[in-house]
This record gives sequence, C-alpha cells and structure tokens, in this order.
Amino acid sequence: MFNKIGIIVGTRPEAIKLIPVYLGLKAKNVPAELVSTGQHQSMLEQIFSFFDIKPDVSLDVMLPNQSLAVLTARLSEKLQACYEDRKYDLVIVQGDTTTAMVASLIAFYNRIKVAHVEAGLRTYNKFSPYPEEINRQLISRMADYHFAPTQRAMQVLKNEHVENAYLVGNTVIDSLLLCLEKVSKNRAYYEEKYTIINRYEKLVLITGHRRENFGQGFEDICSAIKQLSEQHPSYLFYYPVHLNPNVQEKVQLLLSGLSNVILDRPLPYDELIFLMSCSFILLTDSGGIQEEGPSLNVPILVMRDTTERPEGIEGGCAILVGTSSEKIVTEFNRLVADEDHYKRMAAAPNPYGDGKSASYIIAHLLDETNSPEDS
Repeated sequence: MFNKIGIIVGTRPEAIKLIPVYLGLKAKNVPAELVSTGQHQSMLEQIFSFFDIKPDVSLDVMLPNQSLAVLTARLSEKLQACYEDRKYDLVIVQGDTTTAMVASLIAFYNRIKVAHVEAGLRTYNKFSPYPEEINRQLISRMADYHFAPTQRAMQVLKNEHVENAYLVGNTVIDSLLLCLEKVSKNRAYYEEKYTIINRYEKLVLITGHRRENFGQGFEDICSAIKQLSEQHPSYLFYYPVHLNPNVQEKVQLLLSGLSNVILDRPLPYDELIFLMSCSFILLTDSGGIQEEGPSLNVPILVMRDTTERPEGIEGGCAILVGTSSEKIVTEFNRLVADEDHYKRMAAAPNPYGDGKSASYIIAHLLDETNSPEDS
C-alpha cells in the first residue's frame, strides 16, 4: 500500500481520463491527491466543475505564448517543490503531454514510483504527434507500472522489454459512461441549449488542434470544411475551436462567415459529449474522440497523417484521412452516399475499453488483480 499518491493532470484529456482513477482511489479511502499543473487551465476547470471536484494542489504553470522549453522548466521547478512538500511515494500520469513527461522525470529524480496510464501508444515518428511521441517514449523508460489500453499497446511494451505492464482498457470510456448517464438525466436541458441543430438535416462535429497540423495542415483542413459546408448546405458543421492562438487565427480567418458553420468556444465536456451523440460524422484529430466515438456509434474521420490508435482504423469505426482536403472531402461524401458503408462504421464495436479500466488499474496498484490480462 502506498502512503500517499499524487495524480498529476495538466490538460483536459488527462483530467477526463484520470478522474475515474482518483474517484476510485478515494472510494477505497486510499490517500490520493489531485494535482493540477494548469497547462490548459480554463479547459481543466470545466472538467473539475462537471465532476464536482477541486484539485488538492494547483501549480498554475502557464504564461502567455510560452514555449515548450519554458513550460518544461516551469513544470520542473513547481513539481519539484510540490513533491518535496506533499511527500508522495507514487505519482500517476496519463498519456503523453509535457505535464506527464515532466511529472515522470521529476518523480524519477526524487526516486518516487511512477504509474503510466495509457502506456504503449506509438507511431515511432518523433514529429508525429509532436511532442507527444517522444514524451510517451520517455515516460515508458521512467515508469514503474504501465497500464496499456489495448492488446496492441501491450505488444508494443513487450517488444520494448517493459516490465509490470497490464492490459486494462482506456479510462476515457469510464468517464464517457459516467457523462452519458448525467446527460441522459438532463437531456431536455441540452436539447434546449442546442436547439439550433434541429434546423439542419445532419450535425457534423469538428475538433482540430494538433501541433503537427499547424500551418498548411490547418489550411487544408479548413479548406475541406469550407467545401463540405458548400456541398451540404442542409448540414450544420459545428467547430468548438481550441484556444491556442495558432488554431484560432487560422480557423477564424478561413471559416468565419459561413452560414452553416458555427465556430464556438471550447465546450464543457458534457456538452461536447451531447453533441457527439447527436452527430452524423465526427471530423477530428483528437485522440480522445477517436476512443469515445465508437461507443456513440458515430463514424470518425481522423484528420492526421499517422495515429497511435490504429485499432479504430482496423476495427472499421474510423478512417485515417490525413490533412488532404481532397481525401477529407472524398471520404466524407462516401459516407453520405453509401448507406451500407456508413452503417458498418457506425456499428463497429469500440476496441478501447469496457468502462471498468479505473477499477483494473486500482486493483493492480493495490495488489487485488482482476484485470483482463497481466504482463
């Protein structure tokens, strides 16, 4: 048993995926603290509000337009002080953010054990996704426990001779099911708030923010969205735009003023899940949405050149379209025109989890193993 566990989050996806672990540990009266670095502060606050949680520690690392190098330096300094003060003997990190990588590094420097949730994802292209691919490879070298979301991720870890690896599924499905339960109880509220979607034949939800797509990639994605909005005037294209200035500037320049395109603020988690559940197609470069979409029976077009989540592609619930305007438009229109193709994608099972991943993780950490597979 650990004396005190620190659960480190910096971005909205990390919070979504680690809150089920935090809540599960608290339910078992395990001493655990939620540490927010504030890497995506406003988006984090949405998640904490929805789950009615307040972080035990807030580090507030962000500065305007700060580089990855400065972010890494500030995280290092503040996490070192945090670890010295809070006396953790285990820290839990998720995925591949700069917060997760630095939290693991500073834990290693202090001889604190590290548990890595969503371990074993790889593209082996160090610039795609950037900087996430190198972040997660570094975390795998430093972590003591590795919780893989899929069999493929487990095999990656075995191939890299990683010990203490466990197949648990993805905790994003745990949070999705919790969220859907809350949304279903208040569906009338969401339907009234987003009544605009009833004015259109279909809803297409778009998310795009990946750093490797900045520049020409985003121009091509926006070009595709513009073409599709003109080809399908009865469809509503809803784009909650990430707050990153590199994303905001390009999207506003190329897509504002189109009658059936809504450019909105980043949505609260529950509202995003509601709109996803109402969608005809999801256009995304988000890892989390690749994992959540299949549980909602919505086909996904992945606007990235590579993905570390090939299970959805292989399972038939997603198609990798890259950032090519032509391919995005072609695959979108194929789903519109070919009803059988659409139904096959929508009905494909979710390969990413059963909604019990947090309990499997906690069982391993507390030596009460009951997960699908061990290393």
